[in-house]
Amino acid sequence: MTHGRLSFRSLYTQAQEQGFRLRVGVLALVVLLLFGLLAYRLYVLQVQRHEAFAQRAESNRTAVVPIVPNRGRIVDRNGVLLATNYSAYTLEITRSKVEDLEATIDAVAELIPISARDRRQFKRLMADSKSFESIPLRIRLSDEEVARFTAQRWRFPGVDVKARLFRSYPLGEVAGHVIGYIGRINAKEQEAIDDSDDAANYRGTEVIGKLGIEQYYERELHGQTGWEQLETTAGGFAVRRLSSRAATPGNTLVLSLDIGLQKLTEDLFGERRGALVAIDPRNGEVLAMVSKPGYDINLFIGGIDQENWDLLNTSIDRPLLNRALRGTYPPGSTYKPFMGLAGLESGKRKVDTIIQDNGSWTFGGHTFRSGHPNGPTNLRRSIVKSSNVYYYMLANDMGVDMIHDYLLPMGFGRRTGIDLEGEAQGVLPSMQWKRDTYKRPEQKRWYAGETISLGIGQGYNHFTMLQIAYATAMLANSGIQHRPHLGLGMVDAVTRHYQSLPQPPGVSLGYKPANVQAVREAVQAVTTEGTSRGVFAGAAYTSAGKTGTAQAVTIGQKERYNAAKLAERQRDHSLYMAYAPAENPEIALAVIVENAGFGAAAATPIARRVFDYWLLGRYPSEQDLAAVRQGKAGAPIGTPRRAADLQGDYERIAIPDLTPRELPWVPPQTGQPEPTVEPSSEPEGEEED
Repeated sequence: MTHGRLSFRSLYTQAQEQGFRLRVGVLALVVLLLFGLLAYRLYVLQVQRHEAFAQRAESNRTAVVPIVPNRGRIVDRNGVLLATNYSAYTLEITRSKVEDLEATIDAVAELIPISARDRRQFKRLMADSKSFESIPLRIRLSDEEVARFTAQRWRFPGVDVKARLFRSYPLGEVAGHVIGYIGRINAKEQEAIDDSDDAANYRGTEVIGKLGIEQYYERELHGQTGWEQLETTAGGFAVRRLSSRAATPGNTLVLSLDIGLQKLTEDLFGERRGALVAIDPRNGEVLAMVSKPGYDINLFIGGIDQENWDLLNTSIDRPLLNRALRGTYPPGSTYKPFMGLAGLESGKRKVDTIIQDNGSWTFGGHTFRSGHPNGPTNLRRSIVKSSNVYYYMLANDMGVDMIHDYLLPMGFGRRTGIDLEGEAQGVLPSMQWKRDTYKRPEQKRWYAGETISLGIGQGYNHFTMLQIAYATAMLANSGIQHRPHLGLGMVDAVTRHYQSLPQPPGVSLGYKPANVQAVREAVQAVTTEGTSRGVFAGAAYTSAGKTGTAQAVTIGQKERYNAAKLAERQRDHSLYMAYAPAENPEIALAVIVENAGFGAAAATPIARRVFDYWLLGRYPSEQDLAAVRQGKAGAPIGTPRRAADLQGDYERIAIPDLTPRELPWVPPQTGQPEPTVEPSSEPEGEEED
């Protein structure tokens, strides 16, 4: 019994020992496995991923700071500065570092004047910025203000004085619609930048071109961002610079504009509304591009304040609208030379085809008025006397779709491709256009009577002054088109060499030379026999042109136009298209003066002074300038001034490899009486379109 019990205990003890050994073995195996995993992890971290973690560790003690480049300057064809940069101190706040924003601003205002306008501007900028971004509260601080704040800087965490480059537009309102402006990058623009291939180049950049040339040539003007690699402490403070790459400034952009011509044209408009585009027909260079009224683009530096924005945005004169690029108007009789060319090219008319102009034309039981009869009328007489009947009949014979197909290549109803964003397409109607534009079935239908008014530049026709100038340049260049452009060339920021911007070659529209010449002879005769002869009396050069009077509101067929009975903004627009010299044109233009009446009364006198400036170097006398502004001018009066003598106030820079154009000087002949032709109050020889 005793022996049995001992055996049982022995067996039980042995079983316990074996179980213990098993548990110890398993535990040892687990520990060994864990150590193995730890060793493997150490191997991965220390060997396989050593380089990646070394770089991460290095980045924890280094910082790469972008160096924003200086923005490129903009100059005119003669080196006159239109956009440049200057350095100034700004007082800025980083919201994420400020506990009580309003209290901080109030405290800062005790040291440095902070106006209500500054506060409104700051709040507006906050809406487009992130909390960790530094936002200007005051710009252009004086040295005294900088010193005063710096002495108390410790009181204002999150508030700093920074030196920044600011954009400056020395000529203010002159060519403002063309130059455009820059502004802070908004969320939509930032998203587009982040999705582009140029995202890295905009690190640290806060502004971007918003409009005009500043927008279109953003890439060339922006430059190349540089960088500095700095060693930092654990708190993020810089200790020393490890390496760097300097920023490359943006290139200097040379425009085709002649700012003297631009300013003169703007002065000629005075307080009136309108637009003018002048082009060199030989190459498409835009010499002047005027939209009136304008605005001072310096207002947008750093963001425009609400008061000025409301004044500009709500003005009935719409100064923010670029009328030359985006304003569309019926062309009136300035359309007739192009309709005449289309009639010849389509075979619907010959140069010597004669129609009878009895002063009106009846179609489908409806009589289309024509003002006064011109009798037997061929192409030349139709343009010189501005016969409506000739073009009523031509439009009817061609039909709307044929008119569309022949006028579209000339530049009507399509964008020219100029180097500016936002160009309006205009309207050159067709049956398909009407079906696509209107909703109701009865509106979609094209009625034969609607075609008639198209022939005289009315009806659905609406074009920009750029398009009319583009077509005029084509006619001046005997049927060869050059794409209009403002960018003339670039001065490389590194090499300092000037390089012309490449332009596409001219395109021939394939017109028969005899047809083009017939129209050219007719528009030249307008200045010697037609409606613009009084304004161009005594000119020392030949020119060609066509006046136009376009309705701003519809006048019934049985009613007679009477400007005195209409509100100012309901009166007809005054238009003129022209080029000079007639034999070998150097400049072509289109001009409109809104609600100013007949073409010869307001638009044509402006064109005459533009040609005198460009071809003769003459600047109007003060008396003549005042008469043009008032719409009471004919041929120039008074003694013209030498245009070159009035160019001294502009700040210029020398452009290597670019020879500025010297203004000619052709003094007026002495011993001859000044022209006394007064502008007619009625459209002499021209129909009321």
